[in-house]
Amino acid sequence: MFSQGVYSVLLLVLSNVFMTFAWYGHLKMREEFSWFASLPLIGVIAFSWAIAFFEYCLQVPANRIGFRESGGPFDLMQLKVIQEVITLMVFTVFSIVAFKVELKWNHLAAFVCLCLAVYFVFRK
Repeated sequence: MFSQGVYSVLLLVLSNVFMTFAWYGHLKMREEFSWFASLPLIGVIAFSWAIAFFEYCLQVPANRIGFRESGGPFDLMQLKVIQEVITLMVFTVFSIVAFKVELKWNHLAAFVCLCLAVYFVFRK
């Protein structure tokens, strides 16, 4: 079966899908739905909070399951760097699909730097 590390990473991916939609989805929704475009800012914030609730329902267990002191394989810094790389990956896919963002060389260079961060944080 899957290890705690795999479960932790899978939960982090799912939580980041919710997080990305909560943080940036409203920008696309106002283009797609007229009722959403007319919401006041407080309504948009409440909508995003409702989505972020599900992010937290996945993020907190992901950190608990993955954290070394809770029996997982990752220390605190490793968990954070993994989460940041997952965030960038999910955001990149979201921005390409939802906003038709064109990736440029500097975006890829930044991603390589984050991958190097993962390498260094796991280095003994």
